[in-house]
Amino acid sequence: MLPLAPRLYSTYVGKKYAMAVSGIVLMLYVLTHMIGNLKLYSGAADLDTYATWLRTVGEPELPRTALLWTLRVVLIAAFAIHIHSAYALTRANRKARPVQYASRREYAAADFASRTMRWTGVIVGLFVIFHLLDLTWGPANPDFHHGDPYHNVIESFQRVPVALVYVVANVALAIHLYHGAWSLTQSMGWVFPYRRHLAILYACVIGVGNVSFPLAVMTGIVG
Repeated sequence: MLPLAPRLYSTYVGKKYAMAVSGIVLMLYVLTHMIGNLKLYSGAADLDTYATWLRTVGEPELPRTALLWTLRVVLIAAFAIHIHSAYALTRANRKARPVQYASRREYAAADFASRTMRWTGVIVGLFVIFHLLDLTWGPANPDFHHGDPYHNVIESFQRVPVALVYVVANVALAIHLYHGAWSLTQSMGWVFPYRRHLAILYACVIGVGNVSFPLAVMTGIVG
């Protein structure tokens, strides 16, 4: 007999819960990541100090970057679970309704965010890979300097096509987060007034915050 967790995940309801919980983990990270990046507006010293703190937090009790790598492992696991559960649920829904609706809309009462959830998810996934190559590892940034995040951000966003990629990707992320934040409350049974408004507020905060960074560099507000 399978252990409880795999047995639960093998069910439709279990996959819904897994998608919701992994979504919550990712949403919390996106929020804290955006808040940390606001130090871009405080100047190079503050952003670079923050980046150093992320690598040294926990010292001397823990080795350097131990907590950072723990966070990365958790995020990779949450990302993998989120993608797999979304894929599995989509397949299950298609098997349950093999005949398409007569109308052009895939869902009878779906809004734009829910109908584009699949595509915004793909855009965000590809953007994460590019973002890592651009600002974490450096191959996509011609003037990348290890240990100098402020310089790397400025150099990256001064390239207009790259800055526009960030803008488009973060708009897609905000749309994805709006529907995700709203739908996960249903999956978790958290039905309360104004939950759609809270989902809109969360998505707008993330979208405006993240889009502001490339725009601030392109317009010379930060540089």
